[in-house]
Formats: sequence, C-alpha cells, structure tokens
Amino acid sequence: MLLKTFGWSLAVTAVGLALAGFLWGWQGLAVVAILSVLEISLSFDNAVINAGILRKMNAFWQRIFLTVGILIAVFGMRLVFPVVIVAITAKLSPVEAVRVALQDHDRYEQLVTAAHPAIAAFGGVFLLMIFLDFIFEDRDIRWLGWLEKPLAKLGKLETLSTVVALVALLIAATTLATAVPVHGGEGTIDKATTVLLAGIGGLVTYLVVGGISDFFENRLEEQEEEAEEEQAGPAAKSGASVVGLAGKAAFFMFLYLEVIDASFSFDGVIGAFAITNDIFQMALGLGIGAMYIRSLTVFLVRKGTLDDYVYLEHGAHYAIGALAVILLITIKYEISDVITGLIGVVLIGLSFLSSVVRNRKEAAAGEGSGPKAEVPSGV
Repeated sequence: MLLKTFGWSLAVTAVGLALAGFLWGWQGLAVVAILSVLEISLSFDNAVINAGILRKMNAFWQRIFLTVGILIAVFGMRLVFPVVIVAITAKLSPVEAVRVALQDHDRYEQLVTAAHPAIAAFGGVFLLMIFLDFIFEDRDIRWLGWLEKPLAKLGKLETLSTVVALVALLIAATTLATAVPVHGGEGTIDKATTVLLAGIGGLVTYLVVGGISDFFENRLEEQEEEAEEEQAGPAAKSGASVVGLAGKAAFFMFLYLEVIDASFSFDGVIGAFAITNDIFQMALGLGIGAMYIRSLTVFLVRKGTLDDYVYLEHGAHYAIGALAVILLITIKYEISDVITGLIGVVLIGLSFLSSVVRNRKEAAAGEGSGPKAEVPSGV
C-alpha cells in the first residue's frame, strides 16, 4: 500500500536529487532537499484538507488529481505562477518577466518579494474563508466543544463568514498594508489599495469556485437519493444523469482543490527565497515536496484515516485558520517558516492524539456495555 501510493513520489525524489546534484553539485542537491522538506512541513495540513474533499470523488478523479493536478502544482504554481505575478505587479511583458526570472535572480527575488502583500492578501482571505465556513458549521462531531458549539450557533447567520473575512481584510489593509517595508529595509510603502483588491479577489474566487462545487455536489446527492427510490427502469435512466452530474461536481471540486493548493503554496514560494533565488532549484525542491503531499492525500483517502481519526479535519482547519492569519500579518511583518510549519504540525498532532483517546474510550465503552456506546464528542 505504501509503495503503491508513494512510489511515484520516491521515484521523482531520486531523479530530482540526482538532477540537482548533476546540475548544481552537492550544494544544489542540499538546497533542493531542504526545499522539499520545507514544502512538506508547511503543507501537511493541506493534505488533510485535500483528503476530506478527494474522498468524495471517484477513482478516476483521484488519478486526475495525482497526474494533471501534480503538473499544475509543480509547473503551474511553483514555476509559472511566480513569473506571472512578477509580470503583473511589475508591469513587465511576459517575455521580460521570464528573462528576469532566468537571468537576473536578485531582481526576480526583489519583484516577488514586492508582490508579497497582494499574494498574502489573496491567499489569506481565501484560506480564512475555508476556516470560517468550517468553524461556523453545526457538526455532530466537535473537537473543542466549548468553542465550536457557540460558534456553530453564530453560524446560523449565513453571511457571517463573509462579513468576518471582510472585516479582517479591512483591518489588514488599514493597519498592516499602510506601512509595508521596502525590500532592503529602506523606508515603507502604502499597499492598502493593492491588499484590498487582492483580498476581495481571494474572497470572490472562494465564493465562485466553492459555490459551484457545492451546487453540483448537492445536485448529485439529490439525484442519488431519487435513483434509490425509483423502479429499475427509471433508476437506470436516472443513473445516467447521476454520472453526468458526478463529472461536473468532481470537475469543480478539482478546481477547488487546485485553488486551495495555490493558496497553500504562497508561503512556500516566498519562504524558498530565504534558501535560494534560483527559480529552477525552487521549482524542483518545492515540486518534490508537492508530490509527497499529493501522495499523502491519496493515502489518507484510501486508508480511511479521516473516518478513523475524526478530529484530524478539525486540527487541519485550525491550522488553516492560523496560516490565514499569519499570511495577513506577513503583509508587514516577517514570520519564520519554522513557526508557520510548527503551528500546523502541533495542531494536527493534538487533533490526532485527541482522536486516539476518543477511539479508546469508545472501545472501552463498547466492551463494558455490549453494543457500542455513544460517547459525547468534544471536550
């Protein structure tokens, strides 16, 4: 199971490290290896979130996620996207942006760093919406019941997530973005308008992609329920409709997954400049890490880990909320990637331990009373 799931990741690692050693020597090999570990540590919570969505999709779309999705993740988000951001923010032609990325590494680093407020605002608001929609939803299983229960009551206001995200964006734009340090530490610059526009873009992207995905997913569930109630003849006809809707639902969920991955990749791309400003070393190192995150996502789905350890999703969403806040703070202040990665690991680790304790209590209760007893969720 492990070899089947992680085989491609291991193969890409071997080829990637060999290529790094051939092109840049031992130093380049070390840089690529460090970047791979950085990406995995920063994006472990991404794998848990992705698994929660991917398990709703069939085997075909899981394969698409591992093939087409990884190409988008490696070449699109880690190689092409930073160049596109540089072209847009620095008002360069695509050809000039590519030339700078390939030939003038120092200037490329400066341009990407200058674009960080817009990137952080877009990704921060998008991830914040994921966290808020999760925390405001009324759930049967609660990890931190003392917190999640009252928030679920507040969540009955349908627009609350959007309001909170907009308030957070407004605060960031009026307090953090008005004095963004210039690269090199010489003075500051006002980026309030840029941050507002980028943050609104992140919010709109979430509402559109997430809304379309939810629409088709709900339609699919309705069709499946109707098919179960109908006779054999009509059911067959309905089944054809279900397959079509499943394809549409899976397609938009796939897009949703890619946008989530993009938001998670922002801090990895920016943090990579602390190690190297060579675009190919960054793409290779972060790409290897992205492969493991993809494989880990599929592993969690196939092993049913989220069903066995029910608080993992909670821990991952809390980690997302923390990352969203960190991204918004980094508009003005620099925060170490070590802190960012540790917060996610600690939250997911605690949720895993809580899940283990819950499972043991249920097992003990089941042994003591015959049929499996119901254990109240939350602490």
